Amino acid sequence: MSQEMSQELIDIEYFKKIDLRIGVVKEAYKIEGTGLLRLIIDLGNGDVRQIIAGIANWYQPEKLIGRKVVVVANLKPKKIRGYISQGMILAAGCEEGGVPSVLYPDPDIETKPGSKVC
Repeated sequence: MSQEMSQELIDIEYFKKIDLRIGVVKEAYKIEGTGLLRLIIDLGNGDVRQIIAGIANWYQPEKLIGRKVVVVANLKPKKIRGYISQGMILAAGCEEGGVPSVLYPDPDIETKPGSKVC
């Protein structure tokens, strides 16, 4: 294990506090003049969230509609460029200079909006 990774270790109880859920992108819009997308995501049971994501340079909004994504559902809301973001979608490759790759559940397995990620 690298020195860098060992400094970031958390225990399982801390990890359990993070509420990861499957959501479905219902609407997606580019926020003009930014690298941001405004996503409207259905987390099931009437829970619909607005999430602002910094992926507009790599993803066309219309291609995300209908896609299932992994959402951090219990992140504190934050105002970004005048919009309230009510969560975060997960992506890999987000380090500086990287290209974010949005994480999707296995398409061959049925997952409903709101399904807990464990």
